[in-house]
Amino acid sequence: MNAAIDRFIAQLCAFSAPNVFNPWRSFDATHDATRAAPTIRRRQLAAYLAERRQGARLLLIAEAAGYQGAKFSGIAMTSERILLGHLAARGIAPQAVLHAPVERSSRPQHKPLGFNEPTATVVWGTLLGAGFDARAWVNWNAFACHPHRPGEPLSNRTPTRAELEAGRPLLAGFLQLFDGAEVVALGRHAAQSLTLLEVPHRAVRHPSMGGAARFRAEILAILAGLRASR
Repeated sequence: MNAAIDRFIAQLCAFSAPNVFNPWRSFDATHDATRAAPTIRRRQLAAYLAERRQGARLLLIAEAAGYQGAKFSGIAMTSERILLGHLAARGIAPQAVLHAPVERSSRPQHKPLGFNEPTATVVWGTLLGAGFDARAWVNWNAFACHPHRPGEPLSNRTPTRAELEAGRPLLAGFLQLFDGAEVVALGRHAAQSLTLLEVPHRAVRHPSMGGAARFRAEILAILAGLRASR
């Protein structure tokens, strides 16, 4: 595996904070299928990054990992349902995410088809539907890990200002892997984090909370610009 990716994943694994689940370090005894779940998520993230290290032209940075997405898949804005092939009929084949073998980390009894994140479906469906090369863009989050409400591991919450600040080195570490790619923020928290790192970027509407149509229009305009610049 690429040494730079190994170093980045080690950086991820060193992070911890109260009421924050680190998918690549932590084991959820209630919802994870096996003690090897963090290893599964690390392996899938490493493969995802490695498959895009040389060809990425676009980085999509959202707010934070969600319980229906990266918490179990290990990959930002990517659900287990996508990885397991259950959205292939909607044009999102698991091979678009990974050529490497995939494995679920959640217990099947919680979600037999795997957890399903609406944002992940919108992002993957929009870019793949536009014919954009699946390995020419990379998903990530301004706050890499999953912030949840106290005692509610299957909940999402907005990361605090202190959490975003503490997690900013992880965002910087990710960006260093893909130096030269165009950066797009999904939502204001991602935009603020990128601004504080002095990273040039464009901003689009986050697809959640009724923003899917605007996200599609704005990201498709950016994709058209990337194609025109070739």
